[in-house]
Amino acid sequence: MESVKTTPDDRRRFEVLGVPVDACREVSVAAVGLHASGGGRIVTLNAEMTMSARVQTDLGQAIATAELIIPDGAGVVWALSRQGVRVMRSPGIELAWNLLGYAAAHQWSVALVGASPEVMQRLQVMLPEHFPGLKLVVCVDGYRPETEWSEIESELQRCDPDLVLVALGVPRQEIWSQRVQPGCNGLWMGVGGSFDVWAGTKKRAPLWMGRLQIEWLYRLIQEPSRWRRMLAIPAFVWAVLRSGR
Repeated sequence: MESVKTTPDDRRRFEVLGVPVDACREVSVAAVGLHASGGGRIVTLNAEMTMSARVQTDLGQAIATAELIIPDGAGVVWALSRQGVRVMRSPGIELAWNLLGYAAAHQWSVALVGASPEVMQRLQVMLPEHFPGLKLVVCVDGYRPETEWSEIESELQRCDPDLVLVALGVPRQEIWSQRVQPGCNGLWMGVGGSFDVWAGTKKRAPLWMGRLQIEWLYRLIQEPSRWRRMLAIPAFVWAVLRSGR
């Protein structure tokens, strides 16, 4: 990404089943603008997370108080279209990758939190090779003992990185970021399984499945144990249809 001058105001906030989501002309521009205005949290919303937020109060609050909520899932984009809001799907993995490129080009400091120790070791080698100049100041896997997390949180608050990518899974990454981020000036973003994809331990759905908006099917094939979680998708569709919007 080239240097941009913008503000995070280039967006409008809507709701899908009572859960907020932002419509932006360009999510990368909105994210960089948010950083320029003092930072904040970025949430990537999909159908499954929307349904969880309706019953999990702590997740719902973590989403509602985020400064930027992007439509990551095809279901959220479809639900917005029923309100006359036309937006492009904005996969969080792509926004995070773009922000790493911007960080390397503009001397941002970056923290990585989450995934397995093996994945984190790979990222510490691979990412600086791919993004020359990338400044990694904190790299912590998500399997640290509970007794270490207080120190990790203090280190993040002390370093105050420009970009903090958190791969602890939903809802932990959103709830944890909401608790730790206040007082910091960077961007904090939950990225789910993105670290595993970048490290090569998992594969992302083929482009044609992304174009057909059936990446969820690829994830289900790769991880059959996700089938219970995937039941949220038809429940989401039915809830949107019942809402009349």
